[in-house]
Amino acid sequence: MPKLDCSVVNCRYNEDYGCVRSNISVGGASAQNSSETRCDSFEERRGDYARNSTAGPSARLNVRCEAKKCVHNDNCTCEAEKIDVAGANACRCGDTLCGTFYQK
Repeated sequence: MPKLDCSVVNCRYNEDYGCVRSNISVGGASAQNSSETRCDSFEERRGDYARNSTAGPSARLNVRCEAKKCVHNDNCTCEAEKIDVAGANACRCGDTLCGTFYQK
């Protein structure tokens, strides 16, 4: 399971640049570079957001990956040691990307 660093601070699952979900999904089946990927698990944080008081960010989590041309993709599972999800001002999942994507 990869370690996740996430700079999408306006995602409802982001806490301290980590993710409070137990898994995420990276989209971009035909991606040839990182800008053609996205975090399909992104949900914009709304004004009524309250910090998750029962659990902090996961140190490592399952990452389902549809980016078939990424070297880290093994049967739709990310096998990278660490992944970076970016999109600081994202309003939708299409504004995010996997910064760890590397084409085979």
